[in-house]
Amino acid sequence: MPFSKLNLSPKILQSLQKSGYTAPTPIQEKVIGLVLSGNDILARAKTGSGKTASFVLPILELWSRENYEGKAKIRTLVLTPTRELALQVAQSFDTFSANLENIPKVLSIIGGESIGDQMYDIQQGCDIVVATTGRLLDILQKGQLNLSKLEFFVLDEADKMLDLGFAGELELILESLPQKRQNLLFSATYPEKMVDIVSKITKNPIHIEIEDDDKPIVEKILQRAIEVNRENRGPLLRHLLDTQKWESVLVFMANKRAADNIAAKFKKHGYKSDSFHGDLIQEERTQTLKEFKDKKTHILFATDIASRGLDIDDISCVVNFDLPRSAVDYIHRIGRTGRADKSGVAISFIGLEDKAHFALIEKRCNIKLECEQIEGFALKGEVVVKERGNAPIKGKRKSKKDKAREQNL
Repeated sequence: MPFSKLNLSPKILQSLQKSGYTAPTPIQEKVIGLVLSGNDILARAKTGSGKTASFVLPILELWSRENYEGKAKIRTLVLTPTRELALQVAQSFDTFSANLENIPKVLSIIGGESIGDQMYDIQQGCDIVVATTGRLLDILQKGQLNLSKLEFFVLDEADKMLDLGFAGELELILESLPQKRQNLLFSATYPEKMVDIVSKITKNPIHIEIEDDDKPIVEKILQRAIEVNRENRGPLLRHLLDTQKWESVLVFMANKRAADNIAAKFKKHGYKSDSFHGDLIQEERTQTLKEFKDKKTHILFATDIASRGLDIDDISCVVNFDLPRSAVDYIHRIGRTGRADKSGVAISFIGLEDKAHFALIEKRCNIKLECEQIEGFALKGEVVVKERGNAPIKGKRKSKKDKAREQNL
């Protein structure tokens, strides 16, 4: 089905053509018409499925049909879990509205940038706000944001937002929204904790689910598991980089400090490497990603902040230097490669202490990989089986209430 069959205006179709979009993805084909008909949507769609356009296009179409007068008022609010995703969504609104007669004013409200400048832009009037929850709440609590005219509320990567602990902030934001609005919720997975938050946002959404949507297109991704002792992971990675000649490599690390440390070590070894995580100021984050996209940086060491929502199509290889915590995180990490009809490689380093955890990931992802060993980096030692300790004896430790009472004496 071409986009022209989805009741989009010639102006929007022109923007799609300029941007190289030829046909809608399955999620776009199912969602766009339902949004145009005024329905609330709850869609399960993995990162990279085209879900951003599935809400951006119909919102712009409906906005262009109205004849709003006077100062611009916020008609659409999109919440995202990360600053990078917020900026990408805002850019999509700008790109697809470029040929409209009246172009909406789009504003991104994110941390790491001047809150004063953002409040000034809000006061000047805007039509569409794309935000992260923390900064949006800061401005709401200052009484500088009027959402009374809101027509569309979009929650993007809802499961990731809940994983990051934003449920409380989200509930506070919901209190500021008008009751009458159209709700569009997108999530890569549908954990139990989603049920509660969804019920507070919408009562009768249409459920959309693409078959096998929670799995990357694995036939395009060569998954490898390489056994290696923890101290040899860095040398092994350098060996692989030298022999495989990958252009662009995304390496996932357990924490921010580890990402910084190993990026610095690789720079000393002559590799064009950098680190990416939540402690960087926004200007650094934006510049780091730009250099990685532009191939000025070949190896990016990142935390899981890079596992979702980053619009980078040319990643040759993903490396799990440290294993992810869950099977869902594994799926999102390896899904960073093999995008845009290209093949990719995903490698996981498996140490003695990782075997049981990786076996669990394999089971939950319904995969079974043949573990490899690379000459010169073979895994040595015995797997240590952890023994269960004795169950705690009730009453032996002070309760939280007891500790609080002691502190208040």
